[in-house]
Amino acid sequence: MLKKKVHYSGGTPDTIIGEHMICEGKMISELAIRIEGQVHGEIECTNDVTIGEKGNVQANIQARVVIIAGKVKGDIVAREKLIILKSGELNGNANVRTIIIEDGGIFHGICIMQTDAPESQESNEERPHPKLVSSKGKGGQASSENKTATAN
Repeated sequence: MLKKKVHYSGGTPDTIIGEHMICEGKMISELAIRIEGQVHGEIECTNDVTIGEKGNVQANIQARVVIIAGKVKGDIVAREKLIILKSGELNGNANVRTIIIEDGGIFHGICIMQTDAPESQESNEERPHPKLVSSKGKGGQASSENKTATAN
């Protein structure tokens, strides 16, 4: 049986950090962001954040949807969904409602699945029993098919 290939483009971004650009500090945006360059610091976005294949981010990210095709070192709070594509790598923790890791995508960290809108990291430390999901394959890679986890 053939599987339908799913492509996550992240839509049309309003802000693009180009391949040869380096940004340091705190970024705050209400519009979608695509990162093909380097970002060091913190990203807060009420819309979507896409890390392109050439993107290299060392920052905590808060957004509606986070799509990773490049490398991210930092914690993610995605109000709706985190998608790690086959070329993507996340080294950090994730606080999400839904997570998708394509075959070949890498996730090193702990995932806290939310049944409602994610709270701040400080609030989650006080929660008694979060649901934990961790990628367990070779080197933390997802196994032979796309993995999707959704909070109940």
